[in-house]
Amino acid sequence: MKLIRHGAPGAERAGIVDAGGTLRDVSMLVPDIGPAQLAPAVLSALAAIDATRLPAVTPGTRLGCPVAGVGKIVCVGLNYADHAKEAGMAAPSEPVLFMKAVSSLCGPHDEVRIPAGAAKVDWEVELGIVIGTRMRGVSEAQALAHVAGYVLANDVSERSWQMERGGQWDKGKSADTFAPVGPWLATPDELADPHAVDLWLEVNGQRMQNGSTRNFIFGVPTVLAYISQFMTLEPGDLVLTGTPAGVGLGHKPEPRFLRAGDEMRLGATGLGEQRLRCVGG
Repeated sequence: MKLIRHGAPGAERAGIVDAGGTLRDVSMLVPDIGPAQLAPAVLSALAAIDATRLPAVTPGTRLGCPVAGVGKIVCVGLNYADHAKEAGMAAPSEPVLFMKAVSSLCGPHDEVRIPAGAAKVDWEVELGIVIGTRMRGVSEAQALAHVAGYVLANDVSERSWQMERGGQWDKGKSADTFAPVGPWLATPDELADPHAVDLWLEVNGQRMQNGSTRNFIFGVPTVLAYISQFMTLEPGDLVLTGTPAGVGLGHKPEPRFLRAGDEMRLGATGLGEQRLRCVGG
């Protein structure tokens, strides 16, 4: 099942993608796709609906982040050996964790705003995990049972703020619109193996990233179990699992960063595509 949220920012409604790829409105049954709707019983009830009988969403309607009420965004850094190498860092012995502010969330085709004073805005295509049931101190064997689904995400980053301003990475990760997510949430039956997802990203039509989750340093169960040692993951929380090589910071012979007018296009197996235009902040 593929779940969407459609409508203007702050007024999104629940939707579903039918087997033919048509976007359908399901808000007469559930008002939104938030933590309460990620419960296994609710997801099972939605999956049993004949989506073709639901009203179609008007073509061209904006899509929002496919999950409402995200409580926190936990990110894994340097989770691909090739990305660690291009960043000039050793592959970590334990998952590297940082946070993005929930205010950075936006839809899969919204404009990405380059903030005033930002000079090194970068891209990172990623597999995102949406938590469906509470996780606290879970084992790797139990971890996948807590997953509501998977999303395509772009961990947009301002590298000078991340690396040159002292302190934690969060300050380079959390500007408004720095977390485009969607177009849909794919439940686990749609994505049988999260370790066999191809990821790609283009800037102005030039392919910059080509990677696969087959090359994770730390797989999904390991990452989720690890995070749950340090904090409780609640329904609706979002975990971003890292990016493969090909980010602007590692571009040769010189780094390449985003400017107003640039367009990012990115996608992942089973998770759809994003198209994002950069604008001045």
